[in-house]
Order: sequence, then structure tokens, then C-alpha cells
Amino acid sequence: MVYAGLLLLVSLPLNYFGLPRRTEPTDAAIAAAQPLSTSPIVHKNIFLLILAALALNAFVAFGLGAALIELLKAEGLSPTQAVTFGSMRGVIQVSARGLDFLGGGRWDGITTGIFAGAALPVAMLLLMIGGGSYLAIAAFILLYGMGSGAFAVARATIPLVFYDQTEFTKATSRLALPLNVISAASPPLLVGLLTQFGSSALLGVTMLCSCGALLILLWLRRFRPTNGAIAGA
Repeated sequence: MVYAGLLLLVSLPLNYFGLPRRTEPTDAAIAAAQPLSTSPIVHKNIFLLILAALALNAFVAFGLGAALIELLKAEGLSPTQAVTFGSMRGVIQVSARGLDFLGGGRWDGITTGIFAGAALPVAMLLLMIGGGSYLAIAAFILLYGMGSGAFAVARATIPLVFYDQTEFTKATSRLALPLNVISAASPPLLVGLLTQFGSSALLGVTMLCSCGALLILLWLRRFRPTNGAIAGA
């Protein structure tokens, strides 16, 4: 009891005189802390553009990844050579994801996505015109691995360009379902396209999808905030 009394005598003055007084925020401070919402139409258009770009890329990345070995065999490689070239893709993808870390704060998800979106159609074109040469296949694997690896980073960071922390969580949850459906449906679709119509048809479709994703990202760049703030702030 004595110790409790001494503690009370010491702590009460410290709490009363030492702690800072509670102040209510002013109306100006509250207004400054609240994000200025964009037009609902513009907000919806940005979300739809992000969804379209990510969906086209997911269709290419997941579908082509599943059909890659068969595609290389259709281009004239032996099963052993196809597996050897195909196994390089994983290493290149992981290495390409390091580009985002090297960029630091110098570029955002849109810039990373545009780089990846430009590499993918070039990779398809080289394989289409390469005639099955080792050089064309090696260039295809390099560009496809770099593009798909960089876009894996861009898929997670593009919404951060336009949404604050709260809206980012909502946007990613809304993006998850359609992207998962497209990612699951693309492998059988592209494998079926390859077996029925050949490698040229597969490469043509994937190149069109990649070009579409690149054009959407270039269009989406117009809505990127120029002051470094998010679009909703």
C-alpha cells in the first residue's frame, strides 16, 4: 500500500503536467487531410483501363508460359533443346524483376509496364520471322522473360500510381477475380490454338494482345498524376 501510494503521488503530477494537451483538429486541417475525389466517370475509366491492360498481359503471360515448350518444339527444336531454352525463362524473369528495384523512385508502375509491354510484341515478332533459328529463339526467350518478369512487378504497382492506400486495397480486390479467371482460362485456350492452327496463329494472337496492352498503358499514362500525388488525392 505504501508503494502504491508513493507511485500515485509521483505519477499523477507527471501525467497532469508532463503530457501534452489534447487539441481538436481545425476544419482546415481536416479538409487538407481529406483526399479530393476525382470524377466518378474518370475514376471508373482509370479502373477499366488498368483492368484491360492487366488482363491482356495476364492472358499472354500465363497462357504462353504453359505452351512455351510445345511452341518451341513447333518452331523446330528437339524436346531436349525446347526444355533447355524454356528453362532459361525463369531465370530471366527473376532477373528482370530486379529492374524495378534498380529504378528506385525514378519510375513507377506505368513506366515498368510500358517497358514490359514493348518487349513482349517484339519477342513474338522475332520468333515469327526468325525461321526457327537459335538466335531468334534465344532473343525471344530473353525479351519474353524480361517482359513477363517486369510486368509481374507492374501488375502490383500500377494501381499504386492512381490510388491511395485504402482505395488500392479495394481496387486490387476487384481486379483479382477477373485476372484469376483469365489466367486460368488462357493456358487451355492458347494450347488449343497452337495444336489446331500452329505456332504462327498463337504468336499472332499473343502479339495482338501484347500490342493492345501496350497501347492501353500509353493511353493510361495520360491520367497519371503529374505532381507525384495519387489520382485520388
